[in-house]
Amino acid sequence: MKYGVAIIGGGPAGMMAAIRAGESGARVVLLEKNKRLGAKLLITGKGRCNITNQTDSEREMIEAFGRNGKFLYPALKKFGTSEVIDFFASAGVPTKVERGNRVFPVSDASRDVLDALIERLNKVKVEIKLNSAVKEIIVKNNKIEKIVLFGGREIIADKFIVATGGKSYPATGSTGDGYEWLARMGHTINKLSPALVSIIVKEKIVKELEGLSLRNVEISLYENNKRIDSRFGEAIFTADGMSGPIVIDLSRTVGERLPGKLKLSVDFKPAIDYPELDLRLQKDFLAMNKKIFKNSLDDLLPQKMIPVIIKLSGIDQNKKVNSIYKDERKKLLHLLKEFSLEITGLGGYDQAIITAGGVALNEVDPRTMCSKIISNLFLAGEILDLHGPTGGFNLQVCWSTGYAAGEGATS
Repeated sequence: MKYGVAIIGGGPAGMMAAIRAGESGARVVLLEKNKRLGAKLLITGKGRCNITNQTDSEREMIEAFGRNGKFLYPALKKFGTSEVIDFFASAGVPTKVERGNRVFPVSDASRDVLDALIERLNKVKVEIKLNSAVKEIIVKNNKIEKIVLFGGREIIADKFIVATGGKSYPATGSTGDGYEWLARMGHTINKLSPALVSIIVKEKIVKELEGLSLRNVEISLYENNKRIDSRFGEAIFTADGMSGPIVIDLSRTVGERLPGKLKLSVDFKPAIDYPELDLRLQKDFLAMNKKIFKNSLDDLLPQKMIPVIIKLSGIDQNKKVNSIYKDERKKLLHLLKEFSLEITGLGGYDQAIITAGGVALNEVDPRTMCSKIISNLFLAGEILDLHGPTGGFNLQVCWSTGYAAGEGATS
């Protein structure tokens, strides 16, 4: 049997591409190597599925992706945030908007999102083939002739869409196969690295803080002692570094700058400047009179943080606070405002939310997602060199580019 469109990859981009191609009346086959569709989709947003971000404008959405963001403009025009929300509402999945304009299903269940997609796939008569891993893509004269599956079965189609995702969470099937196929076809694959991932630091003392969550802190990223980025919000210490929303957002920049001389600086009291915090310390220490140092920080820091700060300050924990010297207080002040950690690397693909890098965007038509190298090939989702911050931006890429690819393959 010959298909109009064959799609490799049953993640969000592949499913959306298949739905759009099916809506256009094409005979569509969706190939997924796992035993089920949407394995990675089910774990996004900690199982709640942050489907998009309701930014105030398309420009704001595009700016979130940095220098590559303008590539998304045509796809967002076709199928942007409001279209995504309407699509799921019409499929019986109403949504809600939470802090940071993050959009979730009202049910807080990623399963509902996946079920809605599968129901729509069935409605437009997409043929779904599970446990169908691709062994080889046969190309002749800059055109895909067929796909060969493990086991020998061949898939022949007029148009082909590759939506195989990146290398993040390989246990879900994202093992980077698509990059290898596309490189052999002549596509440029820009440097790949884990993105939106924990940051690993040199200081072993963070092990003592493992599991400590921080709220309303500011974390800055420095390169060669020059501040290049910062975030305010929530973070958490891990056994070998830091993670949490603001840290994994900073990891995008870290990945681009490594192996440079990078460090994180945590401001535990960002609402108070140095002079004001110094006055507060003096006032508190004066009021505590003969209280010892180790019992004086309860109102300043979480309990788990106190022994670490005491150790790094070099101040005798049993010293009475009214006997602390000015220089000692200044050292404590510095730790509260600039808790510095030297960056040595990032967590691996097994922890990363997405993969940075991918197919060079100048080799893809942003209106149709058609390859400029292989005439009947279209690309969608994480396989492209597009990655944004946390908060639903990266799933929006999948929906928009998937929709554009499905439409482009049938026009």
